[in-house]
Amino acid sequence: MKKKVAFITGISGMVGSHLAEYLIKNTNFNIVGMIRKRSTLKNLANLTKNINEGNRVKLVYADLKDSISINKAIKETKPNYVYHLAAQSDPKTSFHIPLETNEVNVKGTIRLLEACKEFASKSLIHICSSSEVYGRVKKNFLPIKENCPFHPASPYAISKVGTDLVGRHYSEAYNMNIMITRMFTHTGPRRSDFFAESSFAKQIAMIENNLIKPIVYHGNLKSLRTIADVRDAVRAYYLLLTKKPRKGEVYNIGGTYSCKVGDILNYLISISRKKGIKKKFDKNRSRPLDADLQIPSTKKFYNQTKWKPEYKFETTMNDLMNYWRKEIKKNPDEYINR
Repeated sequence: MKKKVAFITGISGMVGSHLAEYLIKNTNFNIVGMIRKRSTLKNLANLTKNINEGNRVKLVYADLKDSISINKAIKETKPNYVYHLAAQSDPKTSFHIPLETNEVNVKGTIRLLEACKEFASKSLIHICSSSEVYGRVKKNFLPIKENCPFHPASPYAISKVGTDLVGRHYSEAYNMNIMITRMFTHTGPRRSDFFAESSFAKQIAMIENNLIKPIVYHGNLKSLRTIADVRDAVRAYYLLLTKKPRKGEVYNIGGTYSCKVGDILNYLISISRKKGIKKKFDKNRSRPLDADLQIPSTKKFYNQTKWKPEYKFETTMNDLMNYWRKEIKKNPDEYINR
């Protein structure tokens, strides 16, 4: 019997690489990962053998801004499952490149779904939206359910509203098997240092190696976040498309541990090998507007899949810290002036 094929956009990112590893370990799927010509592949180190041998993992070059390359990738692959994870994913950066963010996230999703409609119309498709679509949530809407009104607080969040609605439209208009997730904060090893908790861990690792002064620079520490581990997130994404998938449905997915961003920084400092680390506000690390109450209700997704987070907050943060310790030890010069 021919093996099923899972197509992952953004396979070289934190989530995409963890998802590919999960599928390799827990399924017999073949995997096709979409990368751009300038993608860095360091997150795929654990998949190198599978990639080089070409038996389970294949990489294809395509770009969400280029319909021809996406059409070619989907036509040649004809995937059974599509995990659309690729995006311009940093809310803060989106304030500087709002048009690029819209081009990649909204129009890129349209290009992908057009290709799937033409060449893989029966595929099960996961569109990765974001909890950021809820944005400035009023307290009476907590915990946030899927019917909470949108109030996006960044160009990134606006683009994810568009992505969300595009997914719903293609499901309804063309009878495509599309499911949408609004994932709340998820982190762990390989998290980009564009994001607060990973930036904190990277700075602390640099301090431990005497590369910078014992000061961690930060932005807004008052925002409330609910933290999940990336390894729990990819398990949820697998269940989404394999556990009685329901066409056109939207699901919140998130952890159970809620805290302020400042609490995350305090915890990371507490597990550092260096004592006396100080904190300093840097206005350049703050967004003009922030989504400051991110507490999800994941009851709908649990009722369908029985998914629950397995990783504790402390484990996630320790693993993130150790990831950066290894990165800084391997390539100190890469991060000194970054």
